[in-house]
Formats: sequence, C-alpha cells, structure tokens
Amino acid sequence: MQENGYRNIGQWREKWRAARSAQFFGLGSKDETAGNQSCQGLIEADGTLTLRLRLPDALAHEHGRYLTIPGVRFAYGHEAVLAALASSRRVPHVTKSGKATTKRVGAAISYRFLRDEQGWRVFASLEVPAPEPVSRRELGAIGVDVNADHLAVSETDRFGNLIDTRKLPLPIYGKNSDQTRALTGEAAVKIAAVASAAGKPVVIETLDFRRRKAELESVSPARARQLSSLAYRQTLSSIASACFRAGVEVLQANPAYTSVIGAVNYARRHGVSIHQGAALAIARRGLRLCESPQRGTVFVPTRSGGHVTFPLPVRNRGEHVYSHCSRIRRACQAALAAHARSGPTQGCPAPLPRSSLASRAIPGIEGAIPSREPSPALFG
Repeated sequence: MQENGYRNIGQWREKWRAARSAQFFGLGSKDETAGNQSCQGLIEADGTLTLRLRLPDALAHEHGRYLTIPGVRFAYGHEAVLAALASSRRVPHVTKSGKATTKRVGAAISYRFLRDEQGWRVFASLEVPAPEPVSRRELGAIGVDVNADHLAVSETDRFGNLIDTRKLPLPIYGKNSDQTRALTGEAAVKIAAVASAAGKPVVIETLDFRRRKAELESVSPARARQLSSLAYRQTLSSIASACFRAGVEVLQANPAYTSVIGAVNYARRHGVSIHQGAALAIARRGLRLCESPQRGTVFVPTRSGGHVTFPLPVRNRGEHVYSHCSRIRRACQAALAAHARSGPTQGCPAPLPRSSLASRAIPGIEGAIPSREPSPALFG
C-alpha cells in the first residue's frame, strides 16, 4: 500500500468503493415502458429528453422514488434514441388461453451512467435498424486490401474487369488509439461513399486474426509494429460499420495468396501496384470469380520502381491451386531477394520492354484508356 501511495487499508478501501460506485447500468427491455424499467426517457417539445431514473429502496425514503434529469441530448445518435422511444406502444394481443389483452412493443434501450473527473455521463445503447440497401452484386464490387501504411482499393465491373484503382494513405504507425480510430474512420467513410455512389458492395478480407498473428510472427519486429493485429481488426471493423450506415453490403473473402495473384496476374497487365492487384483479386473472389495462374515468364514490380523477371513453376493439375500459388510466392520472394542484393538496384531501374509495358492500351491506338476518376472530395 505504501508503494502505491496509501497510508492504511482504510484509505485504499475508500478509493476502491468510490471506483466501484462510479458507474451503474440499466438493462433495457422492449416490453417495458420507453424500453427500460429502471430508466425511462420522455421526449420534450424542444427535442430534448427528460430521464426519469428509478432509485433503489435505500435512497427512496430520502430522495423520493424517482430522480428526474431534464435537458438530455446525446451528441451522437440522438435521433435514433427518439425514434426508439416513439416506437414504444401497446398493441392487441391474444394469449395462449384465448384471452384478449394488450402487450407493449418497441425497442429496448439500455442506459449506462458513468462518473469521471468532469461529472456524470450517460450512454444509451439500442439496436439501430439497417438502412435500405443501395448496393447490388450484379454491378460489380470494390475490393479493399489492408496494408501497413495505406489501403489499396480496386473497383471492378460485373465481369470482374478492373475499372479504377485508388490508394488511401493510412499513416497509423506511431499514433495513439484515438488518432488511429480517427484515421481509419475517415478512410472507411471515403470507401463507403464511393461504394454507395457506384451501387456496388465492398469486399474485405475475412476476419481471421489467427492467420494475421501467424503472419506477424514471421516478419521483422518493425514490420509487425506497423500493422498489428489490433489495427488490422479496427480497420476492417471501421469499413464494415461505415458501409452498414451507408446501406452498402459488405462481403468477406479469403485473402489467401491474393498478393501473389495480384503481383503475377494483374500488376503488369493493368499497370497497377501489387497491393492494388491484390485488392482486385479480393474483389473478384467476393464475386465468386475464379483465378487462373499465368504460365511462362512474369514481370513483377519492385518497391524501387524496377521489376524482376522469373519463370513460373509448372503446375501439377492433381493438387490444389493454393499449392501452386505457394510455389509461385517462394519463387517471387527469391527473385526479389536476389534483386535487392544486386548492385544495379541502387541506380535508376531499367525500363520494361515495349512488349511488356503495363497499360490498358487499345489495340492499334497509342496511349492508354484513362481511368474513371472519382470525385476528389471523396478520396482527398
């Protein structure tokens, strides 16, 4: 106790009781008046709420049966609370014995009262109905690939062809929890806005934290700190929440070997980064489209702006395609490691031959098809 600043056991017990009494919870029920038995909200003419808190018997003889708290307005979700309170009503009901009676229906609202340094706060929890859906899988999909410092976004049409790609910076390394939550929330809102405008669902990686933890154990400590499992979960959860509020459907796809498929199949073909190619593979997998690994020799871009070339291993048709992708990944990692150790990587990268230039050019016409750029206000 002395090491923690307490003179005696009585001082410690007093602080413990104060912390224990700093909050209490009122469980909601849809068959109670105003959705709660112990705390009921009354809607006033100016749109505020008057909370009527039922006191326990130990306090009722001194303070009365109820404590009234007027002028309550929630900073977030106030309209949803008003709608839930307005839905509480009595409807005709017939019991199992055939007796005609009434019962109360509505939405359950739970209240939590919390005391901190600034005083008492009240939090309301309720189930918010889902908005009308605005996305359709028949139009295509928008895939999202989560990376250490950015989100790679790729949009496809209904056939799985690439329409547009974007990179949303997400510099969360070194940020505290509030800053990380703000950055991921802003990026998620941008993705939801684009998906809502296009009318297409968003495809994200499956929430498999065991696989993510295993990946973090196999990389360097600096790389693991850049993208921890907590930041990975928070990013995907923010995207799912923002899409739910916008009425956009969220699909989950297995992200196994999407980076390999993006590097081998789409980076050179569409002139995009490996991560944007992985986002394209995620979007196609969400649409239940198959991926056919390439054959022969491939060009894979590097971080320095150059490229590596290596022959793809021969596929054994009797084994699963993931086994073939595993061998491709090992061959790609070996080629990238050899490229990093070579001396020419310190200078300017050698240009790709014209036969392998990554573009979306029309046959017979020089130039490339310009990508459909979304509004700058959406992506920043």
